[in-house]
Amino acid sequence: MNSHVETVTGRLAIGDLGKTMMHEHFIFGYPGFEGDVTLGRYDREEALRVGIEVCEKLQQFGVNTVVDPTPNDCGRDPEMLKEISLRTGMNIVCASGYYYEGEGAPAYFKARVGLSNAEEEIYEMFYKEVTDGIAGTGIKPGVIKVGSSRSVITEYEQMFFRQAARIQKETGIPIMTHTQEGTMGYEQIELLVAHGADPAKIVIGHMDGTTNIRDHLRVLERGVTIGFDRFGLEGLVGTPRDEERKATLLGLLAMGYEDQIILSHDTVNYWRGRPFPESDFMMKVLEKWHVGHLFEKILPDLQQSGVTDKTLNQIFTGNPSRVFKGQPISVKPL
Repeated sequence: MNSHVETVTGRLAIGDLGKTMMHEHFIFGYPGFEGDVTLGRYDREEALRVGIEVCEKLQQFGVNTVVDPTPNDCGRDPEMLKEISLRTGMNIVCASGYYYEGEGAPAYFKARVGLSNAEEEIYEMFYKEVTDGIAGTGIKPGVIKVGSSRSVITEYEQMFFRQAARIQKETGIPIMTHTQEGTMGYEQIELLVAHGADPAKIVIGHMDGTTNIRDHLRVLERGVTIGFDRFGLEGLVGTPRDEERKATLLGLLAMGYEDQIILSHDTVNYWRGRPFPESDFMMKVLEKWHVGHLFEKILPDLQQSGVTDKTLNQIFTGNPSRVFKGQPISVKPL
């Protein structure tokens, strides 16, 4: 089992992770933002200000660590994350990875498929970052991020899953995934495990995109951790309402799956590229999508429904530590 995790400021003993948010984005941009630099200039001072503000808010709720699984093709800035961490004392874990085909940047490696061994190049990219650091910064990722499309893992996406599994087998780094609307979680596990990944070191993300408890049980039975990690995001990109998420979550907790669940928001706190136009409608839709929402609204509701402090401590502290350690889970029979 692993004894430490790589953060943007260096190695951290896993026992020092503390209360952890496993899926928040300090900075994110949909690929293509690079071409809109005249009107979408990257304001590093503003990104730093927002990042500090986010950390200070989370620290009010006792959070010690944030995992930012922004993939390589979506505006990742590990040096900015390091500066935010140094200014606030928040442990921040960054990622190496590529986003799913529909919202990622597939043209680069798709073009290389016909010109070289693109999949081996993906392995080399991951391996170099995990072992030596990102782009000469010395900052090493603590997780690998891969994603799949709605109801399919495309040929393009499968390349990254196979090499993420290979890297994990060699280095022990955990894998975090993106699912669209909670689909393909089981298939992601099958693909990763077939190529050597350890279920104990896999987090299947955005499983709260589905409220079908059978989908969750099928995934949990494989010994992975699942993310109820989009709280506050309702009605966009196929997301259900929080009330539906809570009902599914409470059902799983009642069945004893508190050891295999993490909670987060998947917030984007600074967007790369031109700011999105503001409207009363969008402000209303996104009013809950902020890093305080779980603590201010969702956890009190869960506690009123009988969820104990012990269970919440397991979700926010025990489960992230277990994922980074790679500690096996005692799988409950269906």
